[in-house]
Amino acid sequence: MNRYNYNTIRSMFTKRYFLFIISVFLISCQSDDDQSPIEQAIHGFWFAEDKGYIIELSDDKNVLYNISAAGCTILNDDFKPEELAGLRLEEVSANELLGTSDLFEVEINFVRLPNQHDHCLPDQIANTKDPKINYDYFWNIFNDYYAFFEKRNVNWGDFKNLGDQVTEDNFYDVIEELVLKLKDGHVSLNDEDNNIEIESGFPSLIERLNTNLQGDLIIKDIDDYWETLEIKNNIIVEKYIVGELFQNDGGNMFWGLVRDDIGYVSINDMEDFGSSFENEISALNEALDDVMNTVKEWGVSKLIIDIRFNGGGHGKISMDIASRFVNRELPVYSYKNRLGDNFTAPKTISIGPKGDFQFTDDIVLLTSPVTASAAESFVLCLKDLSYVTIVGENTQGVFSTELTHSLPNGATVVLSNEVYSDVEGTVFEAIGIGPDNEENRIPVFSYEDFSEEKDSGIERAIELLRN
Repeated sequence: MNRYNYNTIRSMFTKRYFLFIISVFLISCQSDDDQSPIEQAIHGFWFAEDKGYIIELSDDKNVLYNISAAGCTILNDDFKPEELAGLRLEEVSANELLGTSDLFEVEINFVRLPNQHDHCLPDQIANTKDPKINYDYFWNIFNDYYAFFEKRNVNWGDFKNLGDQVTEDNFYDVIEELVLKLKDGHVSLNDEDNNIEIESGFPSLIERLNTNLQGDLIIKDIDDYWETLEIKNNIIVEKYIVGELFQNDGGNMFWGLVRDDIGYVSINDMEDFGSSFENEISALNEALDDVMNTVKEWGVSKLIIDIRFNGGGHGKISMDIASRFVNRELPVYSYKNRLGDNFTAPKTISIGPKGDFQFTDDIVLLTSPVTASAAESFVLCLKDLSYVTIVGENTQGVFSTELTHSLPNGATVVLSNEVYSDVEGTVFEAIGIGPDNEENRIPVFSYEDFSEEKDSGIERAIELLRN
């Protein structure tokens, strides 16, 4: 545990969750000389139908293909498991593999194929820059796997024949128009060769953040966002923190006292607690032990947890943090994957107490439109607890793990494939989770707050906790 260094405040809060992340798999294996019988047994072709993934495992190579109604492309032709963080493959039976991870609550089911899928035979692999073919792949990938057309009020079928109008010159203009229609923070396209990056959710996020701003405070681009956020953070530290402020080694969390009798914990990421995939969980738990030990030493019975600037990360990180604020095992949410015109069977996720000390007194949880993805899973874990009150704004409403596919031209697309719901079955995609009443609905950024150098969210939290 470190004492707070004022100069690191920007790095604490400005983890760029907007950066494009290509999700890939980690296949546990050894060298050819010491492969175990189980690893030899899983050689062959395996298909995850709900993800559109085929993996080819052999002595010579591991290849990841993605498939849709349009055809097949290669997402990764040289799997190097030692370089990638992701799933372990466990043999359930001779014809079934289960993909699990220390960092994700999501599991992926693969079934054995007797032979490679016809679409993915060597002479069928799509590798072309033809704009019409690439549009066909783009449209079909979303048509086959995207889960939220209805929630996002988009009739995808209306755009099926748009490919007839696509040319080399307007290809990415057309794609951008469709991507932006979804307003989904887990939808994006990236073409590194042509320096193209399209983020579906960013414009609508900026629009939400600007709702209560005016003049020079209006956020026009990502740099404006960081500058506005830094001003906000300075106000929090200078006006509300009393005494010492602590941070973990990675700068993911910091904590201190507010007004002497209320604890404050800010969680800025649900990832990068460790220096590697292997020590991520152990580093997280070390940081959590420091936080909880300090909270216990304070002897406070009231706590503010601030995740307004947390853009997400790993689901199991969220679960492990939430486990420090419950004293019994309880189901918190479920998820299912789109599968054709239907869905896979829902899987229920539960959490239980971890660590030597759990805080289960009064908690105010601060949220905002920036709160996204795994940070929203954290909200799902805590929102129904009787001692938790949400203050702020609705979260971003992007819960699904990102599903990555590639186009024939080498560009990658990311989309939302999973449907998360709370224990009552309510789906918050595109809506987000927010306060139960208007009195607790406080914007994360407002002209009034910046003019008066205050944080109305923290002040409302203090008011609630003192009553």
